[in-house]
Amino acid sequence: MKNLLLFVPLFAAHEISDLDTWVALLFAFVAFSLCASTVYIANDLLDLESDREHPRKCKRPFAAGSVPVWMGVLLAPLLLSASVVLASFVGKAFLTWLFVYFVLTCLYSFGLKRLILVDCLTLAVLYTLRIIAGAAAAGHVLSFWLLAFSVFLFLSLAFVKRYAELQGQMLSGKTKVHGRGYFTSDAPLVQTLGIASGYAATVVLALYLNSDAVLVLYRLPEAVWGAVPVMLFWVSWVWIKAHRGEMHDDPLVFALKDKASLLAGLIFAIIMGIGTVGLP
Repeated sequence: MKNLLLFVPLFAAHEISDLDTWVALLFAFVAFSLCASTVYIANDLLDLESDREHPRKCKRPFAAGSVPVWMGVLLAPLLLSASVVLASFVGKAFLTWLFVYFVLTCLYSFGLKRLILVDCLTLAVLYTLRIIAGAAAAGHVLSFWLLAFSVFLFLSLAFVKRYAELQGQMLSGKTKVHGRGYFTSDAPLVQTLGIASGYAATVVLALYLNSDAVLVLYRLPEAVWGAVPVMLFWVSWVWIKAHRGEMHDDPLVFALKDKASLLAGLIFAIIMGIGTVGLP
C-alpha cells in the first residue's frame, strides 16, 4: 500500500489520461514492491529478538517461527534481482532513485533505526523517496510544494509510529525500548514533535493554495481551500487515536482501516476533484 505513493505525482500533475505514464508507473510499482519486500525481509531477520519482545510484532512470521529463517535468506536476493530487472525497463532515473531507497533503507535496518530522531527522519525520507521515484518514472519534475508537504506529513507519521511503540513499551513496564535509542519517558516529546510536523504539513498545503501553480492546475482554486480543514482534522484525529493507545504499528495501515480517516480521504478527494473540474 505504501508504494501507491509512486502514483501521487501523476495525480498531482493532473495527467491521469497519459496511458504511457500509467504503464511505466505500473512497472515501477512492481519493481519498488519487490525491492521493499527484500528490505522488509532483511529487517525482520535483523529484528528477530526485539520483535519477539513486542506485543504485536511477535506474531510476524520469522519472529513467531512460522516461516524458517533460511527461507528469508534465500528469497531476499531473488526479489532484489527481479526488482532491478523490472526497474531497468522503466528508466535510469527511476533505477537511480530505487538504488538510493535500497541503500538508505539498508542503512536504516543496520543502524539508523537505533539512533534517536534520526530513525524518524529516515522513515520520513523513505516515504518521500517513493514520491520522488514516482516522479522520475513518470518523467515529471517534482514540485517543491509536493516535496515539502510530503516530508512534513511523513515525519509526523513516523513520529506517530514511534510514539505508539513507546506507549506499548510503557504499558509493559519498561523504561527503555529494545533496539531503539528511546526511553519510554520520551513519549510526550515525541508526541509534541509529531503534532508540530503534521501541522507544518498543513501550513505548507495552505501556502501552496496561494501560489501561482494552483491557478494553472485548478479551474476553481477557491474550492481547494476546503482541503486545509480536512487535513487539520485528520492530523489531529491520528494523534488523538495515538494518545488513546488505539494506533496501529503502521499509521498507513491504521488510515486504511479507520472509518474517520477513510471519510476524510474521500472528502479530500472530492474537494480536489471539484477544484480541478469546477462546478456545473
